[in-house]
Amino acid sequence: MLKLYGFAASNYFNMVKLALLEKGVPFETVPFHGCQNPDILAVSPRGKVPVLETAQGFLSETDAILDYIEETQAGIALLPADPFARASVRALAKEIELYIELPARVCYVEVFFGGRPTPEALKAKAERDLIKGFAALKHRARFAPYVAGEQFTLADLYFFYSVDLAVDVGKRLFDIDFLSEIPGAKALLERLADNPNVQKIAADRRAEAPAFLARVRAVGNSNN
Repeated sequence: MLKLYGFAASNYFNMVKLALLEKGVPFETVPFHGCQNPDILAVSPRGKVPVLETAQGFLSETDAILDYIEETQAGIALLPADPFARASVRALAKEIELYIELPARVCYVEVFFGGRPTPEALKAKAERDLIKGFAALKHRARFAPYVAGEQFTLADLYFFYSVDLAVDVGKRLFDIDFLSEIPGAKALLERLADNPNVQKIAADRRAEAPAFLARVRAVGNSNN
């Protein structure tokens, strides 16, 4: 049986978890917090989550894990059959990751964990990049009703577990509603939030939140 290593507060862990749940793939979750100790590095070369344990060994990096799941597991298809359509879905997912999730991520400690303020230069760059990233999303995504069209795909995994966090960053740090001109994106967030598997993941995240926040604070205090 596949084993998914990570923790419920990780949006990338939750992307993979939702893919497995949507496809109906049996799997176990293994609590796993990334760091640089040798035991962790033996499983994840960069000490990051998520990690998927297969019969052949461990896989890291979310896009590689999702491709492996799609290529080896039954259940609903998360990529179209047509090569160009498949590439387009992958491109949308990568654009969401590079131009929305990653720029927002530099502000997560301040926005979500009450940590140190984001350095002004990084904050200014994050704002510029997010404005451009959401402009690209508005131009490229279809929201008909899903990101890439009529079917739920890998792009929706990245969308749901990246855009909501970036929207919070925009509102709290920049007083910007990045979705004000993308009504289809707002509607899709609401649609996906009603998905029973998404609700299960959200419940797991809420249950783990106190322990996760305590861990974050402990790490922060040890670095002071």
